[in-house]
Amino acid sequence: MGKLLYLVENDQKPAPGQLVTIKDLEEFRTKMLMDIKTMFEAHMNRTVKRWLKSHEVRKMLGISAGALQTLRNNGKIPFTKVGGLIYYDAAEINQILTEHKKAS
Repeated sequence: MGKLLYLVENDQKPAPGQLVTIKDLEEFRTKMLMDIKTMFEAHMNRTVKRWLKSHEVRKMLGISAGALQTLRNNGKIPFTKVGGLIYYDAAEINQILTEHKKAS
């Protein structure tokens, strides 16, 4: 059977033969749930970008620059060009992904 290792809050080394109690596990569970809640809330409070650049869309779709160019040329992906930069509406890209979603 493997050894059970338990590190206390201040990163002290556990004593040989130290056991984990149910109270320790409950405290660990509570702390972990609070950490997950904090991460989830931070994720939910992020500002969603409305406009994406080409490299972001390529990464999102997993395609090359040439493939993205072809989609633009064929009118499959709407875009806006400002100066030399091309922008894509994130909502429209998500809509296209949803429309082309296939059942597994």
